[in-house]
Amino acid sequence: MKRVFDIAVALIALAVLWPLLLVVALAIRLDSPGPALFRQTRVGMEGRPFPMLKFRSMVVDAERVGGYSTAVGDPRITRMGHFIRRTSLDELPQLFNVLRGEMSLVGPRPELPHLVAQYEPWQWKRLVVPPGITGWWQVNGRSDKPMHLHTEEDLYYIQNYSIWLDIHI
Repeated sequence: MKRVFDIAVALIALAVLWPLLLVVALAIRLDSPGPALFRQTRVGMEGRPFPMLKFRSMVVDAERVGGYSTAVGDPRITRMGHFIRRTSLDELPQLFNVLRGEMSLVGPRPELPHLVAQYEPWQWKRLVVPPGITGWWQVNGRSDKPMHLHTEEDLYYIQNYSIWLDIHI
């Protein structure tokens, strides 16, 4: 049921939002050199790596230059990047990850491989479901918490999952 829900909503969203996707991609290309899309390896269900898609909000090779974390005023973030991060438009390409079955609309956020490698055994429970574009911890005012510190909220979601909870989120 969840997979059918994910596919239906992702298809409808892409059908409605495709003009916005094109405008954002064009704005990114005009704002700074490089591709509009950013691919980053993340860890999904059962520990499988996959290429997560986002609109590029930083300069090309930003990870190589300054690592994975960003801070307020990070000079690697482009002008357009500030806007798409603030409005969460950078997340829209993940709808394609949903269609490919790598992600769900709702679930634990996909984690970086180097952080998963440091997981303790109890944290691996968050990988029993597909990762989501959004999740329980984000809608409960905890989006400022680093991804690797929200495992408790992810486990709450997994233990209380229902299609109604997904709709609520």
